[in-house]
Amino acid sequence: MRHRRIHTPRIALAGAGAAALAATAVLLPGAGAATAASAHTSATSHAQLSANAARATALVSRLGDRAAGTYYDNAAGRLVVTITDPSAAGSVRSIGAIPRTVKYSAAQLHSATATLAHQARIPGTAWSIDPRQDKVVVTADPSVTGAKRARLDAALARLGDKATLRHVTSRLRPLLAGGDAIWGSDVRCSLGFNVTVNGSPYFLTAGHCGNAASSWSDSQGGGEIGQTVDSHFPGTDYALVQYTDGGDHPSAVDTYDGGSQSISQAADAYVGEQVQRSGSTTGVHGGQVTGLDATVNYEEGSVSGLIDTTVCAEPGDSGGSLFDGASAVGLTSGGSGDCSSGGETFFQPVTAALSAEGATLP
Repeated sequence: MRHRRIHTPRIALAGAGAAALAATAVLLPGAGAATAASAHTSATSHAQLSANAARATALVSRLGDRAAGTYYDNAAGRLVVTITDPSAAGSVRSIGAIPRTVKYSAAQLHSATATLAHQARIPGTAWSIDPRQDKVVVTADPSVTGAKRARLDAALARLGDKATLRHVTSRLRPLLAGGDAIWGSDVRCSLGFNVTVNGSPYFLTAGHCGNAASSWSDSQGGGEIGQTVDSHFPGTDYALVQYTDGGDHPSAVDTYDGGSQSISQAADAYVGEQVQRSGSTTGVHGGQVTGLDATVNYEEGSVSGLIDTTVCAEPGDSGGSLFDGASAVGLTSGGSGDCSSGGETFFQPVTAALSAEGATLP
C-alpha cells in the first residue's frame, strides 16, 4: 500500500457529501453480440477522430504564432484549424482539416489566461480558451458582485476583445452531496474509471472526494471496498483509491439503461467533441466540449488544466466518468446549473491523472 498523500487541507463543506459509484453497479457485463459489433464500429470512429484531433493539435504546435487552435465542426463533420497566417492554409489542408483565419494566436490567448490568473483569480469565476470564438470565455457566477465584479471588469478591460464574459445563474462548486452509492464516512461521489498500478486494482475519482474520505464502501455504513492512497485538490482534481479485494474490476462505465460502455483507451479531449458523463446522482447525460485548459476558482481553491463542457451534473456526480465511446476522457470536478435547466461542468483530464499516478486502464 502506498502512503496516502494529501496536497491540501481537508475540504470543509457542511452538510455535503462525496462518493464513488459501486464497482458492481458501475461496471456491468457487456451487452450481446449485435451491441458489441455496433460498439466496435463506434469505437473505431471515435478512435479515428481522436487521432485526427491529435494530429491537428500537433500541427498547431508546429505552426507556433501562425496558428491559434483546433476544434471539430459537427455540421461539416471535419476538424478546423484556426490560423493567423493565411499562408499556413496548405499545411492545414494536408492533414485533412479546414483552415480558418482568425485574429489571435494560441500564444496571445494563453497570455490572456495568464493575465486573468494573475489579476482575477476570484472565487465564482472560471475561464477557458474557445478556438471557435478565438477568445477566452470568462464565466462569472452570482457571487461575483461589488468589489469582486469591479476587479474582474478591470482585468477584462485590459484584455479587450481577446475575452468575453458570460454569466451563470447558480454558483460554481465541486459537485458534492449526501446520498447512497459508495460512501466515505458521510460523503459520496462517483467512481471515474477502474485502473491498475503495478498489476493491482485501483480506481480514479475526484481529488476533492479523495480529500474528504480515506475509506470507501458500496453502501452507507457498509464494509470497506477501497482506501484513498493519493489525492490532489485544489490545483488539480483527481484521487487514486486502491481496492481492498483482489476481485475482477473490468474497464467499463454504467450507462444506467441496464447496460455498460466498455472502456479500452484514454484520450485527450478536443473542442467540439460530443461526450457523455456517468454519475451516481443523475445517471448519463451528454454534451459538447467547449474549451480546454480551463481554470475554475472554487471557494475551496483554484483548479487548472480542466475540460470545459455543456454537460450537466449535480451534487454527488463528482468524480464520475466523462467518456467518448470506448475512450476515457475525464473525471467530473464541478460546475454550475443542474440537469433540469442545463449547466456548465468541468472535468479533470484522465490522461493527466493516469500519467501522474503511473496507472493504466485494466
